[in-house]
This record gives sequence, C-alpha cells and structure tokens, in this order.
Amino acid sequence: MQSNQRTHHHTSSSTRWLLQRTNTAVTVLVMVLLSSLSTLLLLPPLLFFSATSDGFLTNNNYNKRMTTTMSRPPRRLTIDKRLAAEGEALPVPPGMDGVHVGVPFDSTALYEMEQLNVSNVYVMANKSSKPMVEHFVKTLKEMGFLAAPINCDVSMGGAEDGLLTACNEAAEVKADCVLTIGGGAVQDAGKLVRLWLSAADGEKATVKGIQAAQNRDPMPPLPPQICCPNSFAMAELTHVAGLVTKDNVKSGAAHPSMMPTVVIFDTDLSRGLPDWVKFGTALRGVEHAIGAICHPKATSDIRTRALQGLVLVNKGLKGMVENQDSEAAQVNCYLGGWMAIRALNTGCYPSIAHLIQNHYSARFNVHQGSCSGILSARILEYHRQKSLLYQITIARALDTGNDGDQPLPHAATFVSDLVATLPGVAKDHADANVDEEMLREFAEYMYNQHGEKLNRLSPKPFCSAEDFLEMLTRPIATL
Repeated sequence: MQSNQRTHHHTSSSTRWLLQRTNTAVTVLVMVLLSSLSTLLLLPPLLFFSATSDGFLTNNNYNKRMTTTMSRPPRRLTIDKRLAAEGEALPVPPGMDGVHVGVPFDSTALYEMEQLNVSNVYVMANKSSKPMVEHFVKTLKEMGFLAAPINCDVSMGGAEDGLLTACNEAAEVKADCVLTIGGGAVQDAGKLVRLWLSAADGEKATVKGIQAAQNRDPMPPLPPQICCPNSFAMAELTHVAGLVTKDNVKSGAAHPSMMPTVVIFDTDLSRGLPDWVKFGTALRGVEHAIGAICHPKATSDIRTRALQGLVLVNKGLKGMVENQDSEAAQVNCYLGGWMAIRALNTGCYPSIAHLIQNHYSARFNVHQGSCSGILSARILEYHRQKSLLYQITIARALDTGNDGDQPLPHAATFVSDLVATLPGVAKDHADANVDEEMLREFAEYMYNQHGEKLNRLSPKPFCSAEDFLEMLTRPIATL
C-alpha cells in the first residue's frame, strides 16, 4: 500500500471509533494515524465537496440506522486533488452515499462501516485481489466484524454457481453489510447477494428466486454495499447486476435499491492485474460513451456528458499504455468511465453494442473488454451512415493528433486504432477462438431471438441474420 503518500480525510473519525475496540485494533489505529500524519505534511488536501440528494432513498438499512441519520454527513465525493480536477462535474449517483477516488481503500472502508453502523460484514473478492486485501480481512476478523471467510467463488461474468454459493453463505451468517473487492462480476454479484439477503427466509438461493426479489413492491431495505473496484468496469456505479446462467445465457436483475451505498477506488488495488483486465475494462468506458452518444433515446445533455467521459477515458488509456501504473492515467479512466456509464444509464441502457457484446461474452466465454475490442468498431461502422453526425463528434473527441490539415477519419477507425495499442485485449474473433461457423450460428440466434430489440437500439436496422453476420465479419482493415 502507498497510503503514506496520500491524504485521507477520515482519520479522526475512524480513530475515535477504533479506540473503543480491542488491543489489536489499537495497534492498527496507531499505524493508520502515523501514516496519515506523515501524509498531511507532504500532500495538498483532498478536493472535497458535497452533492445534494437527487433521487430516491438510499439503499441502506433504514430501520437500523434511523437513530444516526441526522448526524451523518451529506452525500459526498472525494478525489485526491493531485490526480484530477474534473470531479466537480460528477454528482454522486442517486441512491448512493459517497464515492471516494484515489484514496486508501482500507481506512476509508473502516470509516464508512462506522458511518453505516454495521458489524457483520460479508467480504467478496475476485481471486486476483485476494492477496492485496488479506491483511484488511484479517483486521476485520480481529475486530469481530468479519461475518465469514472471504468469498472468492464469483467468476468472470458472474457465473450462477459461484453467485448462489455467495448468496447462501451471506444469508446463513446474517450479514448486515457486503464488501466487494474486484471487477464488475464481483460488484454485480454483491448487489444480487444484498437482494437475496432482503428476501431469504431459510431456503437456498436460486436465480429465479433472486430475480423474483427484484419485483417486490414495496421493496424492503437492502443491506448496504461498500464497493472497492480494482478496474474500470463501472458496475459499482449502477443499480443493474448481470449474471450468467448454467446455460451460458446472460441474465440479471435491476432495481434502484440495488445501487451500491459507497464506492472506493484505490489505484493500488489494480497493481499486478493482467493486461486483459486493466485495459479491457478501461476500454469498456469507450464503449459506454459511444453507446450513449449513438443511442436513439439520447438527449443533448446525455451526449455532452458521454463525450466528456470519452475524452477522459481516451486520455487515460493512452497514459496507461505509456505507464500502466500511472495514478493519474487510472483516475482519468475511472472518472471518464463514470461520466460515460452515468450517461448511458440515463435512459439509454442497453445500447446496441451492450446487447450484442453481452451475448457474445456469455456464449463464447470472452471477457467484455475483448468483446469491445472485437466488435465496437464493427458495430459503429455498420450504422455509420445513420448516425453520422454523432460519429463525427466521437471522432473529434478521440482525435488527439490531427492538426486540422487532414480529413477527419471515421469514428470506427479511431476506435480500431486505439484497440490496436492495448495490450491483452483481443482485436479479432480468432484471438477469442471464435470461428466463422460459430459466428453464423450466433448471428442466427441473435436475429431470431433478439431481432426486434436489436432494431429498436440500432440506428440502422438489421433486415436479416445475414446482415448481422456481415457486420460481425467485416474485416477490421476495411474500417
């Protein structure tokens, strides 16, 4: 951890709380306090501001926390001032208490647990994050706050078996908070675990049971969720949660109450991630922005926000190509991805690319970042003539080297050129071991099963499965 290099504004509150705990906790307190004091001498203060509530009630356990609500701080965003200046344009999403960017996850999470008044925390992480958080999980256990051993059963895409295991474990120990550390699959699984916790009554979890729980009216309070993402999938900033069934079909649930309570983005959690995760999830920010800009239901405000996000993600990706551990580049990817996903989720979800790539990912077991690498430029090119004015704005946002003397390349060209620079991200179907026959079957499935929805979302309709196959197989070199 590099927490001694960064300012943290939660120390005094967490200190008062920790002093009341065990002797082991006092030791942890001293370490955090000394680290934070040294930080205060070295670094400028955090950029801190508040956002007013603009949605529905937060998804916290209202009944449990009623007595502390009046003394809690307002919804808030904190960003390390050294890393970014764009934060003032980012309201905290409706239904969420706070977002913290560029700060240590461990001390910030302890602070938020105090604010949420929780004491039985169920921790979920993907396997690559586990070594980085074991010390923190040990601290929670010593303080009596760990509900069960850390769960690392959720696999890519949120496969059904791992999700149901987590649901059953959390229900058995009666967890009052879910802490999720890792990528989008873990963050989404955490939302579904919370949904199940609010519905479970002794029975074992099933996908049908989880999905039925989203339809309750009124929706009972869900336990809070603290998200610590290690990449840029942005699942933690939405109230939608995906899963993959045993039949490799993409499914999920959605409800405003499923919005996570707190997000903490600590760039240290991304250290050592495989390239396909780090660059693939960042590329999803480009996909989210493009999807919002070209969506038939997008407004001018949505497109403006998405374009701002696109500029930042593009800048961040180029910075990470030069130095993938750059804090500033990662924060640019995160803030830009935030802008893009919030734009997309303001009446524009799913986009045409989301729908196609979600099914491609589930059918062929391909990470969604690589799905974007393979398909994003092809989809753009397919509907270029029908979305030309919007694609020109995309091209201008991605154009960082044209001095104006040369004709502006197509948006699809910029996207494919960007993808070509990203390590670990698949560029074509062969990279994902998907052959032409598999693509033909996929095209027939998508058109026959989802043709009507595809044509609602695409600026240019698909008239047949052959149209869809032609889009899938267009040579990248011709874009």
